[in-house]
Amino acid sequence: MSHLRTYVLVAVLTALFGVIGFALGGSGGMIIALLVAAASNLFAYWNADKIVLRMYRAEIVDRSHPSGAVRRYVEIVERLAAGAGLPQPKVTLIESDQPNAFATGRNPQNAAVAATTGLLRMLNEDEIAGVMAHELAHVKNRDTLTMTVTATIAGAITMLANFAMFFGGNRNNGGNIVSTLALMFLAPLAAGLVQMAISRGREYEADRVGAVISGRPEALASALAKISHGAARIPNETAEMHPETGQLMIINPLSGRGADNLFSTHPATQNRIDRLMALADDGRSPRPRADVSPVDTHSKGPWG
Repeated sequence: MSHLRTYVLVAVLTALFGVIGFALGGSGGMIIALLVAAASNLFAYWNADKIVLRMYRAEIVDRSHPSGAVRRYVEIVERLAAGAGLPQPKVTLIESDQPNAFATGRNPQNAAVAATTGLLRMLNEDEIAGVMAHELAHVKNRDTLTMTVTATIAGAITMLANFAMFFGGNRNNGGNIVSTLALMFLAPLAAGLVQMAISRGREYEADRVGAVISGRPEALASALAKISHGAARIPNETAEMHPETGQLMIINPLSGRGADNLFSTHPATQNRIDRLMALADDGRSPRPRADVSPVDTHSKGPWG
């Protein structure tokens, strides 16, 4: 059902591009915008993993790392990837106090996962396994490809809106300045909302598949509660400078700066927790809360 919902939303975005594109730029402008947006996103698709890992100064780590905690982190990823039938991804570490994690790469053969030092300090090993299973689910589901396609179409719509700003829209529409201005501002907004809806759907699906990979949905639920609380208190300066990378993270890294829920690329954390707990075998297990500090948030994880 989640995949069907994504396909429907992509179809809506494509239809939106067709209607708005012709209204603003005519058939010629629509094709030019799509080609330019596709070219830029194709470059990002092939190079996004290198770009984002360099941006966050992510260090590739392996079993030879001097820290036992890092070696256990690497072992967790290797075990989960093998159990999920995935090629071993690059395992990277980011020096940041904010607990967070993400996956990147154009396909499972070129994937990388990243965790912050703050995440390793805050979570226990079961919770780290839950988080990394979620990230491997993104790899397994090829979410990078899905988001690249939607970014291409949304980028083309935004480009058409820019055409309208400079050229006044399609002359065939009678030069209606009111409709041109309305489309110029509403088109990128509508495209962005559909793109965000797709991103949220991918997060729910990665939670579900990640719970299957790890076999411990309650551990991922507990991890989400801790990460959400930590991200709200601890800023991530790199994410603040590059907010477009926020959708990669397991929890919105900008949430500590009052991100609006309407424009969030992530579902509400408590909704994610509730869904995960519904998957847990023991329905009587206490549900973590995202809006309060978990009891052991400040306890030392395997990092410390």
